[in-house]
Parts: sequence; C-alpha cells; structure tokens
Amino acid sequence: MDLLRIDDEGWLEGVSRVPSPNCDARPAHAAVELVVVHSISLPAGRFGTGDVERLFTNRLDTTQPGYADLTGLRVSAHLFIERDGGIIQFVPFAARAWHAGVSCWRGRERVNDFSVGIELEGTDQGPFEDAQYRALIAATHALAAAYPAVDSARLCGHSEIAPGRKTDPGPFFDWARYRAAVAAAPGTK
Repeated sequence: MDLLRIDDEGWLEGVSRVPSPNCDARPAHAAVELVVVHSISLPAGRFGTGDVERLFTNRLDTTQPGYADLTGLRVSAHLFIERDGGIIQFVPFAARAWHAGVSCWRGRERVNDFSVGIELEGTDQGPFEDAQYRALIAATHALAAAYPAVDSARLCGHSEIAPGRKTDPGPFFDWARYRAAVAAAPGTK
C-alpha cells in the first residue's frame, strides 16, 4: 500500500470517508498516544455486508435476527479496514471515537481520550488478510508521523484494555508482524 498522509483536519487522504455521529471532542490537552486494534464482523463471521458501516452511522436495522443486543448502541472507530484492505474512516483522528468502552491502559482509564481505534473486518476465530495488514501498517505509519508518541510499543488490542470483557482482535492476529513493520521505516515492509 502506498504511503498514507493525514490532512490538517485529521483525515487520511485517499480513503473513503463516512462520518459517524458517534464521536466527540477529545479532552483538552489529550494527545493521540495509542493505537487500539479491534476486530468486528456483522453478522458474526460474515464479511462485506455493509452492516459495520451501518452500525457506526446509527443506521443498522436491529430488528434483524441476532442484532437485538445492538439496539441503541452508539459506537464508532476511527478506521475500519475491510478484508480486501480498503479503508473507511468514520472519525477524524483529532476527535474521540467511541470504540474502547470501559477501558484502562497502563493505569490510565478512559482510553478513548488518548487513542485511535482501528477495526479490522474479522473474527477471533480466523486469520486476517495480507491486504489488511498492509493497510493497517500504512495507517499506523501515518499516525506515527502525525503523532510522535505512537510507536511499536504503543499498539494494543481491545482485549488488553478491556480484559475479561473483550477478546478482539483474537489469537489469529499477528502482533509480531504488525509491531516489526511499524518499527521499520515506512514503505520497507
């Protein structure tokens, strides 16, 4: 994937934008310091349905079988990376997306305040696609360029900030591959 850049308004250039209402301003003096990797599929185990986009924009029909527990849920992520590596951005990085819920990282609560949430289309039960890793790595390099605190040591899974409550991105996510590529110069992995 080509090198990505973040514009002055906090949007990745050259990716799809679908603004979500499920965000707000970061607290004063809160800077992006962490990338939280999630995984999601709607319905569970099915890909390419468009339901993740509908969930993040409050347009999901929760009367569908299996969706009742999502009624009234207001969530988002900054980015959603599809199985083919396509990226949809829902929230500019300068804003706080509602992705982490009740969470704590290294003793700091309210992880949404200082993190970027990236959802991978997938499940805990299977591997992610090479195209998704390429897109995730390119997006993370762009974040590291814009937010100097972001580096290979400040990448975590939803399961790490909400243990016992969340399991994503799951055991099939290749943390060694991701961290090594983020640590390398952009465009080398």
